[in-house]
Amino acid sequence: QVQLVESGGGLVQAGGSLRLSCTVSGGTFSSYGMGWFRQAPGKEREFVAAVTWRGGLTYDAGSAKGRFTISRDNAKNTVYLQMNSLKPEDTAVYYCAADDDYGLGLRMAYEYDYWGQGTQVTVSS
Repeated sequence: QVQLVESGGGLVQAGGSLRLSCTVSGGTFSSYGMGWFRQAPGKEREFVAAVTWRGGLTYDAGSAKGRFTISRDNAKNTVYLQMNSLKPEDTAVYYCAADDDYGLGLRMAYEYDYWGQGTQVTVSS
């Protein structure tokens, strides 16, 4: 059974940084495309960033690009999301997800097969 566990969320002031981690167990991490999504209260879940199984990177064109960096460490079965220059509007529950179909797009939630439980990120002004 594949399990994803996020960590690294918390409370940070605007302009600060956080690094989220998502560790995968029970599967073949190196063959998974990995993505980060977020969901703010009252809003739909939205794409943040993704890395394909081959290492290709994709970012949301609006909020994440230029401030967030996704990376993966196949030796640790872990994907990271480095978030810099955080803004109050980045406040959300952040979810990681895994795709085991060798997808190359990875912008849509339906492309993913496994999800973590989420980690709360709160940015104060």
